[in-house]
Amino acid sequence: MVLAGLIAGFINTLAGAGSVVSLAVLNLAGLPLGVANGTNRIAILLQTALAVGRFKKQGKLSVRPHLGIILPAIIGGVAGALLAGQVSGLVLRRSIGFCMALTLIPLFLKPARWLEGNPEREHKKAGPVQMISFFLIGVYGGYVQLGVGVFLLTALVLVAGLDLVRANAVKLLIAFSYTAPALAIFVMNGLVRWDLGLTLAAGNMLGAWIATHEAAKRGAPFIRWLLIVVVIVSAVRYLFF
Repeated sequence: MVLAGLIAGFINTLAGAGSVVSLAVLNLAGLPLGVANGTNRIAILLQTALAVGRFKKQGKLSVRPHLGIILPAIIGGVAGALLAGQVSGLVLRRSIGFCMALTLIPLFLKPARWLEGNPEREHKKAGPVQMISFFLIGVYGGYVQLGVGVFLLTALVLVAGLDLVRANAVKLLIAFSYTAPALAIFVMNGLVRWDLGLTLAAGNMLGAWIATHEAAKRGAPFIRWLLIVVVIVSAVRYLFF
């Protein structure tokens, strides 16, 4: 469980979709999908808290400029958590795989945008398109979490104009912000196993700590290629297996 958490925390912090690993292990431990989904939020909350603190200490994260997209994501996260469990497992798996495959398009078509960002767009206030985009991503993240980092990075780079390293830091801040109320909702619905969640979280936090060093050392190109690999593997798994 700790090893799975370490791998998931590393992948989640540098890219996204690390919950592929943690959810699989929680299922192997005998948890139903709904309980595994809720239990995984403990690890996500603690992992993102640690990573946000590390990125802020490194000077790669400012909170105030991004409140216009953080708040809609929190509202969406609450809505998504309330909706959790309303669709079948098969429909959920196939839809995740399809969405993952779609994210490969911007990654390959505009690689320079991923590395450099768009400074003009970055310094503008969040408009309706940005607010709606991050609200919808928040709904998805609150509902299932799996792969939400990929969607957040896509929106933060192509919609908000951030370069990939700073987008990665803001991604973690947004995930932390909506995961806290989402976890509370899962707890109220009896969908959390604290013993397994905290064990998984120990590994997630270690993986996040290692990943923040890698992000600072290797920079945007490394994160982009890691993201591409994770997306391809996740899309194949959820579409065909």
